Amino acid sequence: MSLPLAALEEIIDTSGVAPRIEALLPTGVRHRQLRVRTLLAGMLLTQADQRPAHLTRVRDALTTLPEPDQVRLGVTENWKAGPHLLTYRQTERTFGLVTDALARDVPDGLPSPALARICDDLLEASIPGQFKNASTSLAVDWTDMETFSRPPPRGTSDCADPEASWGHRAGGGPGQDSELFFGYYASAGTMTRDEHGPPVPELARRMTVSSCHHDPARALVPVLTALPEAGIRLGDILADSGYAHRDAETWAIPLRLAGAQLVQDLHPSDRGPKGTHEGAIIANGNLYCPATPRTLLEPGPLARDATPGQASAHDQQSAELTRHKLGRVTSDDADGYHRVMCPAAMSKIRCPLRPASMTLTRDRPEILTPPGHPPACCARRVAPARCRAGAPSAPCMRLVGAHGASKPRGRCHRCRCSVAVRAPVARRQQYACIRRR
Repeated sequence: MSLPLAALEEIIDTSGVAPRIEALLPTGVRHRQLRVRTLLAGMLLTQADQRPAHLTRVRDALTTLPEPDQVRLGVTENWKAGPHLLTYRQTERTFGLVTDALARDVPDGLPSPALARICDDLLEASIPGQFKNASTSLAVDWTDMETFSRPPPRGTSDCADPEASWGHRAGGGPGQDSELFFGYYASAGTMTRDEHGPPVPELARRMTVSSCHHDPARALVPVLTALPEAGIRLGDILADSGYAHRDAETWAIPLRLAGAQLVQDLHPSDRGPKGTHEGAIIANGNLYCPATPRTLLEPGPLARDATPGQASAHDQQSAELTRHKLGRVTSDDADGYHRVMCPAAMSKIRCPLRPASMTLTRDRPEILTPPGHPPACCARRVAPARCRAGAPSAPCMRLVGAHGASKPRGRCHRCRCSVAVRAPVARRQQYACIRRR
């Protein structure tokens, strides 16, 4: 076994879920040999030993324990005819009672509130005490999980797992972008270090499973927003571009209200220049000088296997792009408007249209060919813009690495998402749409 039985029992006892589940089970006349605590220990033993999650494997894990542990856990009991070893039928009965007690009245592909709380408590109990407050950041992602059942025949829903449904996952063949599978989406939030914080172990802090006809990002939101209620502060939520095109009401807004800061890649369709506002270029959720080089406006996220040299070059390009960004000089007013200023007027770049900026040192970028007919953003010192926090969550996200150089990166190997940590000031800005006042 990869984990000792004593450690697994400590997790179960610390979570306090076993007596809560026992209280939900019906009380029968006959004595039930397998208790909930023992069933949970068998399930954890099965997973810790990397065995398939089959009920027969749970019984095998319990019946192969040393004899003193079997007697202590009730796997072996003295009956009138002598010692009695736990049978598969008894295992199946207790498991069925627990399943019925924690299931929804009307199955819909999502865990019941009681089951979600029990899973949360078990995961939280598995975090060692010295790491519970070591980080407030989580890296989130979802993956596909096939069900045990065969898919139903075409045009029917008759199968052994009626809550499972068809979903899409990355294809495994040449030129195959995606493929269908029958099962569920499993989502996880894994601990990762805070910005400028010390390294922390990548432990799964929250998980949930949902049927494929549910949006996995939406299904994870109530799990994450319940963390502050449990006394766990939410910090950065690190995610890839798969979370960038979710409705704001079901992803970005609830998490921000819970105190989280979203740090995620822009969706590919949102990257790069997307029009202008009074001459300023709208790109990656910000306003940039109209003379910004095109190559700087189209940086992509770093690959998972990026070398230190590639990361350094990406940070240098991001720092160069930041120099050309119009700086925010006021906070939002009652109508959601704020003012931004030309980067040359803020002494970030050198531009002939701003003679005072040409006295700056030459370590700043210089605009060699300014617009022949300066647009409003160049002719005016400040320009109004609007930030609408209730807009779709995709434009609210910053392109990774586009807001400063040398931002430390963290990788969540369990969730397979590569993310970068951004400057706190840049994170707090919530750009959604920019329009003329």
